Amino acid sequence: MTKDELYQELDYVDHKIACRAAWVFEFMCRERLEAIIPYLDTFTRNVGKVHLDPAIRPMAKVCEYLIKDYYSKKNSKIKSALSEAHKEKIIEACFDWMIHNGKIAPKTYSMNSLYLLGTEYDWIHPDLAMILERDFQMQSSGFKARARHILKKIKG
Repeated sequence: MTKDELYQELDYVDHKIACRAAWVFEFMCRERLEAIIPYLDTFTRNVGKVHLDPAIRPMAKVCEYLIKDYYSKKNSKIKSALSEAHKEKIIEACFDWMIHNGKIAPKTYSMNSLYLLGTEYDWIHPDLAMILERDFQMQSSGFKARARHILKKIKG
């Protein structure tokens, strides 16, 4: 299967094959993140449409890979390829995953991405802190540990 064919499978958000394609896509991005560059427009346009839990987790992880790479100190092609519009779509998807009753993994990947994005967009940290504090008591110990870490970083 080519990258183009793989990415076409991700568009079928209501099919189980999209979940499997998302797992493969995450693996590809983990190994060669720059391979996503030709697909950034489509990825960011569609990432918020993904709604099946097995597909959300890998999409949230790919968002985290992109944002970590973008804000890292190393030079990468992602820094020049990831536009304001791409970041806005990732912010939107991450906040959606944070506020909806879904699995914990996408929430933890999203809070990491949002924390880093908040270093550039000053409105993100207050909104993220509010969500983390609001949901803290109702979530798992894994969520609480990550939330405590992020809140500590936000509050300095």
